[in-house]
Amino acid sequence: MPEMTDWRGKDLSGRDMSGSDLVDVDMSGADLTGADLTGANLTGANLNGANLEVAGLRSTRLSGVNLDSVNLERANLNDANLSRANLTGANLNSANLDFANLTGANLTGANLTGANLTGANLTGANLTGANLTGANLTGANLTGANLTGANLTGANLTGANLTGANLTGAKVEGAKLGHANLNKANLNLANLTGANLERTNLTGANVKNATLYRADLRGANLTGANLTGAELGDLDLGSANVNGIDLTGADLTGVNLSQAYLTGADLSQAYLTGADLTGANLTGANLTGANLTGANLTGANLTGANLTGANLIGANLIGANLIKADLRDASLEGADLTDADLTDATCPSGAPANGNPPSCTRDSASG
Repeated sequence: MPEMTDWRGKDLSGRDMSGSDLVDVDMSGADLTGADLTGANLTGANLNGANLEVAGLRSTRLSGVNLDSVNLERANLNDANLSRANLTGANLNSANLDFANLTGANLTGANLTGANLTGANLTGANLTGANLTGANLTGANLTGANLTGANLTGANLTGANLTGANLTGAKVEGAKLGHANLNKANLNLANLTGANLERTNLTGANVKNATLYRADLRGANLTGANLTGAELGDLDLGSANVNGIDLTGADLTGVNLSQAYLTGADLSQAYLTGADLTGANLTGANLTGANLTGANLTGANLTGANLTGANLIGANLIGANLIKADLRDASLEGADLTDADLTDATCPSGAPANGNPPSCTRDSASG
C-alpha cells in the first residue's frame, strides 16, 4: 500500500487494499472503481465525491464516513459497518448491502434502485426522498427510520420491521409488505396502491389520507389504526383484524371484509355498497347511517350492533346473527333475512322483533 494519507483525486481503480488501515485518510474525488477494500478500516475517512463503482467493501468499517454523492453503483457492501455514515445523494444503484449496519446513516436523496438490503439494519436512518424502487429489504430493520417522500415502488419489505417509521407521502405502490411490522408507523398521505400487506401489523398506525386502492390486507392487524380520509377502493380486508377501528364515512364500496374482525368498529355513515362481509364479526359495531345496499352479510355476527338508519336494501343477511341489534329506521326493502337470528333485536319501526323465531316481518314486508 502506498505510504500516503492524502489521496484526493487519485486513481486507485482496481487496487487491492483489503484489510488496510485507512483511518482518517482523505480520498475525496478519488477513483476507486473496482478497488478491493474488503475488511478495510475507513473510519473517519473522507470519500466525498469518490467513485467506488463495483468496489469490494465487504465487512469494511465505514462508520461516520463522509460518502456524500459517492458513486457506489453495484458495489459490494455486504456486512459493512456504515453506522452514522453520510450517504446523502449517494448512488447505490444495484449495490449489495445485505446485513449491512446503516444505523443512523443519512441516505437523504440516495439512489438505492434495485439495491439488496436483505437483513440490513437501518434503525433511525434518514431516507428522506430516497429512491428504493425495486429494492430488496426483506427482513430489514427500519425501526424509527425516516422515509418521508421515499420511493418504494415495487420494493420487497416482506417481514421488515418498520415500527415507528415515518412514511409520510411515500410511494409504496405494488410493494411487498407481507408479515411486516408497521406498528405505530406514520403512513399519512402514502400511496399504497396495489401493495401487498397480507398479515402485516398496522396496530396504531397513522394511515390518514393514504391511498390503499386495491391493496391486499388479508389477515392484517389494524387495531387502533387511523384510516380517516384514506382511499380504500377495491381493498381486500378478508380475515383482517379491524377491532375498534374508526372508519367513519369511509368509502368501502365493494371491499372484501369476509371473516374480518370488526368488533366495536365505527362504520357510521360508511359506504359499504356491495361489500363482502360474509362471516364478519361486527359485534357491537356502529353502523349508524351506513350504506349497505346489496352488501353480503351472510353468517355475519351483528350482535348488539347499531344499525340505526342504515340502508340494507337488497342486502344478504342469510343466517346473520342480529341478536340485540338496533335496526330502528333502517331500510330493509328486498333484504334477505332467511334464518337470521333477531332475538331481542329492535325493528325499523322501533318495535321489538316478535314471533317464533323472532322477526321484523312487517318492517320488511315492502321488500
